[in-house]
Amino acid sequence: MRKLVYYVAVSIDGFIAGPGGEFDFYPEAPDMVEYLRAEFPETMPSHVRPHIGLDGVPNKRFDTVVMGRGAYQPGLDAGVTSPYAHLRQYVASTTLGASADPAVELTGDPVATVRRLKDEPGADIWLCGGARLAGELLPEIDELVFKRYPVVAGHGLPAFTGPFRPRPFTPVETRTFSHGGTMTTYRPA
Repeated sequence: MRKLVYYVAVSIDGFIAGPGGEFDFYPEAPDMVEYLRAEFPETMPSHVRPHIGLDGVPNKRFDTVVMGRGAYQPGLDAGVTSPYAHLRQYVASTTLGASADPAVELTGDPVATVRRLKDEPGADIWLCGGARLAGELLPEIDELVFKRYPVVAGHGLPAFTGPFRPRPFTPVETRTFSHGGTMTTYRPA
């Protein structure tokens, strides 16, 4: 069965974006960038891939992405209607009305969509964000991969929002990079 993997960048204090959706405050480290390019090439947006040497590089881990409207909207605002054209793309939204691109499927019921996708053959499913969608899909998440950057945001969009329903996870692997950032994989306890 395919896994739903919440793969996301997060600050030390647990924010995936600033209060205005900012995500450019994460410090980069060359060794982390190279690791991400090698191990998670499909998480780089399609319009960026040719510029960073990933044009034609096959998907390694995921063949499908599920994202909330907040994760999809910055691309739309920049005129990018199909941000991950190399993946099957689903946007959880009840307010978009219609998809801006035939390659992007809208879903008003992300739980049902993820359950259906998990039953299909294929690679893992990347939960790209955001917080409300991650909170709604928490019972369906099979793995967390948190890229924790050595920065405190202070305020912003947390990794999860939703009802209080603790779910324990166990760390199974951690990598540390030159700037002190880490990448930790967690699986349900």
